[in-house]
Amino acid sequence: MNLPDWVEVLSCGVAQCKLECVLRISRRLFVAGAIAGVTASAVRPTFAQIPTVGPVDRNLLSRAREAMERHRDSIVHRDVMGIADFSLPSSAPRFHLLNVADGSMKSHLVAHGRGSDPSHSGWLERFSNEPHSYATSAGAYRTDRIYAGAHGASIRLEGLDASNSNAAARAIVVHGAWYVSQDMARDHGILGRSEGCFAVAPASLSEILAALGYGRLIYADKV
Repeated sequence: MNLPDWVEVLSCGVAQCKLECVLRISRRLFVAGAIAGVTASAVRPTFAQIPTVGPVDRNLLSRAREAMERHRDSIVHRDVMGIADFSLPSSAPRFHLLNVADGSMKSHLVAHGRGSDPSHSGWLERFSNEPHSYATSAGAYRTDRIYAGAHGASIRLEGLDASNSNAAARAIVVHGAWYVSQDMARDHGILGRSEGCFAVAPASLSEILAALGYGRLIYADKV
């Protein structure tokens, strides 16, 4: 089967039927990403269109805009960006997909690393870039290759700042997780914790991967 070179297939003990399902998802994401890339090149988004009020804190949004400009040579597509606001508790939709062209946003649940919340309070207490810290790292990330791994369809991330430079070595990715859901937030008041990855609800995963695709920015921080 001929897949684009940015879609990887890793066995990682995944059953064949699960792998084939993930590959079908990856193909759809590739098509969606290609269409988004054409649109991005046809209409050059401007930051003047990004709202200064809304679900994202104004100071955090300003930092994300600065990160986009700072890393503009590394970000292939600048039409959509992800912003993770770890000032909020894990039960709140705090992973925002921002359409830079029209300023619209969609928000999703995302878990933080267990090393960032040792007492499992639901609040991120600290960031860390250290290997084996199991913590979330702050900073700007570039989305990389979509692959099929132990958690199903996932997307690799490259850390662009000193605060998250070990992201690739730590295998920090965006993936779906059973412990992230509206039911979990409602019934327990908190989500589960990852080992530093951006773990999102399985119901949100396809939309998030399709929106971000390859070569876009994710910015994570707290204010």
